[in-house]
Amino acid sequence: MKRCLLIVACLALGSLGTYLGQSLLQGRPAGAENTPPKELTSYRGIVKRVLPAVVSIEAQSKTGKARQGRSGDMQLPGPPRSFLDLPRPVDEDSPARVGFGSGFITGTKGVVVTNNHVVADADQVLVQLGDGRKFTSTKIRTDPKTDLAIVLLDVKQALPALEFGDSNEMEIGDRVLAVGAPFGLAGTVTHGIISSKGRSLRMNMYEDFLQTDAAINPGNSGGPLVNLEGKVIGINSAIKSRSGGFQGVGLAISSNLGKTIVNALFKEGVVRRGYLGVGIRDVDEELATELGLKEAKGVQVTRLFPKAPGEKAGLKSGDVILKLGKKPVRDGRELQTVVAGLPLGKPVDVDIIRDGKPKSLKVVIEEQPKTFGTTRPLRLPDLSRKAVPVEKAGLAVVDVTPELAEALGYPDDTKGVMVFSINRVGLAAVAGIKPGTLILSVDKKAVKSSQEAREAFARASTTKGIAVEIRGPTGGKKTVVLREKKEE
Repeated sequence: MKRCLLIVACLALGSLGTYLGQSLLQGRPAGAENTPPKELTSYRGIVKRVLPAVVSIEAQSKTGKARQGRSGDMQLPGPPRSFLDLPRPVDEDSPARVGFGSGFITGTKGVVVTNNHVVADADQVLVQLGDGRKFTSTKIRTDPKTDLAIVLLDVKQALPALEFGDSNEMEIGDRVLAVGAPFGLAGTVTHGIISSKGRSLRMNMYEDFLQTDAAINPGNSGGPLVNLEGKVIGINSAIKSRSGGFQGVGLAISSNLGKTIVNALFKEGVVRRGYLGVGIRDVDEELATELGLKEAKGVQVTRLFPKAPGEKAGLKSGDVILKLGKKPVRDGRELQTVVAGLPLGKPVDVDIIRDGKPKSLKVVIEEQPKTFGTTRPLRLPDLSRKAVPVEKAGLAVVDVTPELAEALGYPDDTKGVMVFSINRVGLAAVAGIKPGTLILSVDKKAVKSSQEAREAFARASTTKGIAVEIRGPTGGKKTVVLREKKEE
């Protein structure tokens, strides 16, 4: 009988211990089942640490009026919009505002991190801290290929600063805070979770976005996305929206990509990347079958740039690249990342399949040209008024003129339809179409004018998919499919 009582007592104590342990772990006292867990009642401690280092940024131009839109931005009436830009009013008696957004201070040297699209058109920047202090700087360093930038402040006193965290450690479902100046409302804090990782919207040449449902709106650009330790795990950059405002999908550049770029910009003023100099296409199931490959992986070389490392190494059009510098290459984005990170001026092995047989070559990676992967600005205002919007595809097109062809590097006698501007979250942008691209056919029907292109897109179905044949200045042709995903 005593033994039975002892067992019952132990079970009772065990249950009580479990109950108390669970209550303490959930941050609430025993008996407070209906009280919200302590850690969910307030973020005030984190906010107090983070807010002092978050700044508002006004990008200014002393040399001229603000430009209404920059190269590559879609200038179509109505939604959708993506990058977190605000209207740019012009005051004739002061420097023109060419951008507005957010940023944050990191390190001890007065380094402000923000987005390139916030400061791209500026020759000076006004930075305002939460405590009212203002600094003006002309030391602006940018990396358009990741949409990141830094502004160097000339300060003697220590400033509040944030530390970069490890974005790789974040998991879907982890809570985060977004801080910035949406709609110019400085010091705004919103909260949510990590909704997805490793997103690529093909808006920048190099991308690694964290997706979050923390409310991000125009003006949040460049502000920090922080974890519950107050460390920066993302730089707020874009929204995917049909209205131009928050709809539950915000994108932040991962901190692991961000801190690498920030360090390079601070130390050298530029970001140096490797360059192979080839045009490629991903090897999908259809192409793998056509080439007789066992697996749908790697990239096929579609063209070679003259005097570039790929051509010098002996690569040929049609080769399938499987490995570079002992690192496997599964698709074009991976090849791009591998090449950018390889040491410059040193030979590395490139494993390929040529005519169905494996082959290995040596390639010496060179520094990527500054203009590689960027689109030349379209500075032809008379043509901008002639641009024909194609809302369904998320682009605007113009008839090719000799002046436009020359500006973008096409032969003078080039004719047809050219993409003039792109909506950064439209179907065309998602498919990889960029401003300056020639459209040869829509839905397998040749188009020779902007009106023909508009009519062809109008007849086609985005649900079934619109096949668009395109060509760039280097002559390479390819077909991309514009297909609208079904909302679940």
